[in-house]
Amino acid sequence: MKPAPRHVFRWDLDKTYLRTEFDSFGDLLRSAIESAADKKAYPGATGLLRTLSTTDGYRVCIVSGSPTQMRTVLAAKLALDGVAYDEFVLKNNLKNILRGRFRSLRAQVPYKLPALLSSRVGSPPAPAETLFGDDAEADAIIYCLYADILAGRVPPSELVRILESGRAYPDEIEHTLALAAQLPAADVARRIIIHLDRRSPTMPFRRFGPRLVPVYNYFQAALVLYSDGVLDARQVMFIAFEMLDSGQYQLATLANSLQDLMRRNRLPGAIVLRLADEVRAQATGEVLASRPHIPPFETVARAFADRVRELRGAIPLAWPTEVEPLDYVSLVDQEHLARRDKKRSAARR
Repeated sequence: MKPAPRHVFRWDLDKTYLRTEFDSFGDLLRSAIESAADKKAYPGATGLLRTLSTTDGYRVCIVSGSPTQMRTVLAAKLALDGVAYDEFVLKNNLKNILRGRFRSLRAQVPYKLPALLSSRVGSPPAPAETLFGDDAEADAIIYCLYADILAGRVPPSELVRILESGRAYPDEIEHTLALAAQLPAADVARRIIIHLDRRSPTMPFRRFGPRLVPVYNYFQAALVLYSDGVLDARQVMFIAFEMLDSGQYQLATLANSLQDLMRRNRLPGAIVLRLADEVRAQATGEVLASRPHIPPFETVARAFADRVRELRGAIPLAWPTEVEPLDYVSLVDQEHLARRDKKRSAARR
């Protein structure tokens, strides 16, 4: 029997791992007919997901809103990238169409929330979870709601109101309540990472509290996971190398990303200095022999430490002493209205 995992990582795919556009019918069509080789992952995302999927005691679960008909090509893409996973859940939109459930085609809360709960119910419980999503849908709301349900902070009556606001059908509400009732209260969703595919401003995400960290790239995600004790320095550098190899990032860009997290009070300077020391201690020849264009570890460590020194005396954004409980009904209503307005605006163009 496989031992219970010590950490579960739940990933979305589109706009989180894969560069996918859904803003028009043409975008949807192109996404549907792309081959596995045509699909592109964000720099660093492959290295991060591959690292997590090959670390002992870590479990990777993918829950995506992509239709089940794309399973073959998406699975092939992950295989091409060398990414293993323990669970892969997709949205059965064909079933929704056949049942006349047209509002389920776009609604995310009634699909993704029970999918996450079902995954937790159906697998060995882990003492810690980290969730990855994007800023294009309702991931921030859904992941925080999932975390608060696991922690026992959302009573059934409140969950019903939230699901009704999310346009869930009665049987979806009943199913979600049944799943939530099976889970003992445990504050295990330690971190939520939101990839800012749309380059959204970070300030609006502060309402979700320090548990949720918006990131502009996967080096920032790796730094957060290093601070959480999930990755070690060598794994962080592996992800950094992948990003530098992509040609889309330079060392200065990564150092800027590190400093951005510090300014936002998402990464302590002491953690960065520890990372710099551990990077400096690495044997450079072992890793860099096949990558002569990658800066030596000493140069990388110095760039990171310099960014800490540049911020000495600067006051990072402060967190309130008490974070207000989230009003999920209002958040879900706002998300629905924003999605509706976006659809109407696109129709007028």
